[in-house]
Amino acid sequence: MKKFKTLIPAGLILVLSAYTTIESTNWVIADGHAINFSGTDAEGVFASMSGDVQWDEADLTASTCALKIDVNSINTGNGMKNKHAKSDKWFDAETYPYIEFISDTFTKTASGYEATGTLKMRGIEKEVTIPFTFEDDTFKAMFSVNRLDYEIGSMKGMMKKVSNEIKLDVSIPVTKN
Repeated sequence: MKKFKTLIPAGLILVLSAYTTIESTNWVIADGHAINFSGTDAEGVFASMSGDVQWDEADLTASTCALKIDVNSINTGNGMKNKHAKSDKWFDAETYPYIEFISDTFTKTASGYEATGTLKMRGIEKEVTIPFTFEDDTFKAMFSVNRLDYEIGSMKGMMKKVSNEIKLDVSIPVTKN
């Protein structure tokens, strides 16, 4: 899915912007959020993110979402893989310390919502559409991104063992501000 890039960040951003209330409400990201990613020879979590979310179910045009995921918070469960993931061959965390998502539009669907916006990784911006739901003050999204769309890794050497399509499973609990 070329629309969806490498990590879970986009999912988090979109998921956060999905809750429904009668009036536009500012939401704060609570502890316990999870941005999990998985694919062949690649799985882990991003532990740190921040963002601003405004949501108005009655007027989706008044809703906005801006999320930042700290690339340096990646945890694959393997110190060497963490180091490689942050290197200039993968995320290049020194040059591009954040994965960012900024919403443009929200759409109601039969199963929840979709957030369309700009996902930025490694300085590359792509328009993405992320399906999400909101239940029990938690935004949830499951989708895939193609890491090569953002020049994350390559198809050379050991890097070709890693799936191009990375599955993202995002859970973001929020509280009203």
